Formats: sequence, C-alpha cells, structure tokens
Amino acid sequence: MIATIQLNDTTVTVDLSKPLDISIPLTNSDKNPIAWYIEKPIIEPVRFGDWVGKVSEGSSTNFNNIFFNPHGHGTHTECLGHITNDFYSINQCLKQFFFLAELISVAPEKIGEDLVIEKDSFASLAMTEAVIIRTLPNSEEKKAKNYSHTNPPYLSEEASVLLREKGIQHLLIDLPSVDREEDEGKLVAHKAFWNVKNVQNLNADARMDCTITEMIFVNDQIPDGSYILNLQIASFENDASPSKPVLYKVL
Repeated sequence: MIATIQLNDTTVTVDLSKPLDISIPLTNSDKNPIAWYIEKPIIEPVRFGDWVGKVSEGSSTNFNNIFFNPHGHGTHTECLGHITNDFYSINQCLKQFFFLAELISVAPEKIGEDLVIEKDSFASLAMTEAVIIRTLPNSEEKKAKNYSHTNPPYLSEEASVLLREKGIQHLLIDLPSVDREEDEGKLVAHKAFWNVKNVQNLNADARMDCTITEMIFVNDQIPDGSYILNLQIASFENDASPSKPVLYKVL
C-alpha cells in the first residue's frame, strides 16, 4: 500500500505494506533482554482458588498477569519524567507518532575501560526529527542479552548536546541506556538531551515533547538512510512505556 505522508513541510512516499519493526518482543523466557539487575519478566495465568486462567487447564479463556519493568525488560520509550522530581507521563508528553527519521550505524570509541559514542559520530547528521542509532558490531545477542554489570556503551554528554542542538526530538538507540551503567546518578546524556538543568525544579525550556527510546534492535538487512518512524507506545501514565517503533523506507 503506497501512501503519501505530509510531515511538517516535507512530503514523503512510503509503502505501508512493508513495515520494519525495530522493537524487541517481551517474553518470560531467557530470550528476553534484561538490564538494571532485575530478573526476567513474569507472564502467568490468574488463579482464583482452583480456577486457572488458561484454556489448556480448563478455562474458557487465557487470562494472564504480566509483571515487567519497562526500563529493564526491553524496548521502551521514556520522557523527561524519568529523571525529574515532579511527575511527567510519556502518555502526556508524546502526542504525535509519525516522524522523519535517519538511521545511522555508529562504532563506539574505546576510552579507558568504556565504549563511548562521541559527538563526531553525528557531525554529518542531517536535520531531522528522529535519529535511530545502530551500534557496531551489531550482534543478534542484543535481543536476549543480560546487560547488568557489563558496562555497555553509552553516549557522551557532548554527543547528546549536539543531537539536541541539531533539533533531534526523538532519540532511539539499541543500548539499555544513553548513559553509563554506573555514573553516580549523574545521567548527563539524559539531562543534556532533554535540556533538564534542575531535576527538582524543572526549567521552562526543558524539552517536554522529546523522547528517548532504548533497547531497540535494527537488523543488518535494514540499511542506513531516511525513514518514516511510527513510534507506538502503550497508554501508560508513567515516565516510560514499552514501545514498538516501526520504520518505513522513504521511496
């Protein structure tokens, strides 16, 4: 299905029959990625006495509870409420869902014991609404990796500032965080991207409508280039929601 989409002052053509899903499914198996020192998700049938919400055990329906953490259990999209004293909800901050996007592949630089994505990686990035960062090497392991205690790659503060200055509104990355795993709670890349200067008393120019999406996976069959991003979230009144970012190649 070929469609013409008007976004801001740009008209693009895409094939809606060829979506490119870059989310990681949430499961209760060892195939689920994990970060931040928690256990895997729990998906289990509701139980009321002898009644079990599972068709294979005699119920008329499958009726499961799901226990998970959006930040630690897979693809999720977060707003600045993730780091502020006052409550802000991703469901209230994200009000549009289609964006012009650029997919770029980046090799983090070795700095001491860390792998860091520096601002030079984005020097030639064109003006766009969203950027999708695929880190290299790009292994299928990302879809089931336990990132806890592994010091994954992350963005430098300067890189995050540059993305903000280039007008990037939506940042997507295939890592568990844009910040260092253990950084003494500084969260400099989050703060720089959202322009949050004081988490206790939010500054007026903080970027309320901008989002960070972490723990995506972009397979190697999807080339770098221009796309339309459909950023789908669940309607949770929370700082973050599990999400399903989908790309459509610009024709």
